[in-house]
Amino acid sequence: MTPLPPGPRAASGFRARLAASRPPIAEWLIGALLWGFLIALSVTFSAYGLHRLPASHKTIVLGLYFTGAALGWIAALPLIRFASHSRTQETRFAAAFLFLAGSTAAFTALLFALQYRHFYAQWHEPFGTRIWLFQFAFTSASAVYQFAVLGIRHYLPFGLILLIAASILHARRSR
Repeated sequence: MTPLPPGPRAASGFRARLAASRPPIAEWLIGALLWGFLIALSVTFSAYGLHRLPASHKTIVLGLYFTGAALGWIAALPLIRFASHSRTQETRFAAAFLFLAGSTAAFTALLFALQYRHFYAQWHEPFGTRIWLFQFAFTSASAVYQFAVLGIRHYLPFGLILLIAASILHARRSR
């Protein structure tokens, strides 16, 4: 027996969800700047607590965390709104927590990988060769791994508190 195609009600539910997933521009941009600033502030406090943020790299590191968080917010917001449309408060909280944490970490790791790749590019083969592809892949993978091991801890404890607060606010605000 073949399954029946989805009816018009299912299609309209998906369309409503898709339409509700587009956030207002102000929420996107102001939220991205605020989230980036708060995460950079969190990283600053964390790094000073660990005594590990040398002055020579402070601007670059904070810029990477700020930009990664801002891009993470921009990518996460439509996903949060899509997943939590017409759902319970717990589901909205979980969606915000999951997508905001994942996208913030992923975009920051991507930026670290690009910066890492930029530094090591001077010793790599010319663009497009097979060896260059291997060098690009392994350099990027090494950078993401290094960020996962050394960079994620800078989100703790303040970034986790901010993430929980942002998720609670989103869960209460969204309907």
